[in-house]
Amino acid sequence: MVEGSMTQGAGQGPAMRTDTLRDFRVPVNEPAPYAASAGLPGEPPAYGEYPAYYAPETVPQQRTASAHAEFPASAHAEFPAAGPEDDLDGYTPTQRDLPVIGRGATGGPGDTVQVQYVPQEAPAAGHGPLYVVGDVHGYLDELIRELQAQHLIDAECRWSAGNARIWFLGDFTDRGPDGIGVIDLVMRLSAEAAAAGGYCKALMGNHELLLIGAKRFGDTPVNSGAGTATFQAAWLLNGGQRTDMERLEDVHLQWMSRLDAATLADGHLLLHSDTTAYLDYGDSIEDVNDTIHELLNRHDADITWDLFRKFTKRFAFRDEETGPQAVRELLGTYGGSRVVHGHSPIPYLLGEVGTEDGDEGHGPEDVHGPHVYADGLAIAMDGGVTMAGKLLVQQLPLSD
Repeated sequence: MVEGSMTQGAGQGPAMRTDTLRDFRVPVNEPAPYAASAGLPGEPPAYGEYPAYYAPETVPQQRTASAHAEFPASAHAEFPAAGPEDDLDGYTPTQRDLPVIGRGATGGPGDTVQVQYVPQEAPAAGHGPLYVVGDVHGYLDELIRELQAQHLIDAECRWSAGNARIWFLGDFTDRGPDGIGVIDLVMRLSAEAAAAGGYCKALMGNHELLLIGAKRFGDTPVNSGAGTATFQAAWLLNGGQRTDMERLEDVHLQWMSRLDAATLADGHLLLHSDTTAYLDYGDSIEDVNDTIHELLNRHDADITWDLFRKFTKRFAFRDEETGPQAVRELLGTYGGSRVVHGHSPIPYLLGEVGTEDGDEGHGPEDVHGPHVYADGLAIAMDGGVTMAGKLLVQQLPLSD
């Protein structure tokens, strides 16, 4: 997939990150438009093809409990700006690169907004400052460096932030060299922060669902809607690292499966994915989390695959007209004044990555902070660390 595909291929172990744009796709056993260029299991596909779970969302005119992912009518055209969701149960391959929304010439929602923390009044007793961390994807060294820069951990990687609070937004593994090391660090910091009067908590990302599925179900066929797929093959082709699987223990699986999908912190609705799929699982944050936990506890391959598919949906907030409407739908249901999410790398939200025609554009290295968009209602936190971008650790609230 496009997001962070600059790692060492399909789970062949740690390697140095490069600037090469390479994608991964979900394999199918039925003919698909990209089948001609498909490699052997474990090999990356040819350039220029993207998995359908990078397809954007449109805002439905009327939401139903059976809403599914939306896909464009043409793989080479811009995605539709709005309209009812297509009831397609699974993935539809898309080709070429992701569509982009041009940057506004007069400071509109398409512009990147680099934001800085604004000092505020002392927090309520017992509550320290609030931080959020974007997608880590196995880049342990980068995570340690950013946490130390914010004085959240010390030189020995121990919690040093007192009663501060941290929320990780999910996607701890895959693509980068040490996903299990990232999970181990977060688990340890959770205990150390609690002992110091703060907390370090985490949300469930789609890559947690993918790793859980790969471990539990392996090569068990699942109905992907675009043919027969397996978690094992999908995990490998989406950056799964064999060293992570070798080191994965029951304690890691239990920790991942118990993560919440959504939370409310200081008026911020924290989610992993920029999707409205959360609305399919409940009318309150508690209902959403309870429902997802219950579904995972069934240990059913198809049910877990459907969860994975739902939370790989993205770009629900990106369209200048319908995006704010989608954010307001979530805020109106779950509370909060802003959504803070990871999942979709900021370079792709902005269209700042060069096209396959050779246009240079603005690269991921130009991302230095969160991106505020959707009429100021959404904050994107995936800085694109897997594509030579920045791993973002940000104190809230923001000034924009």
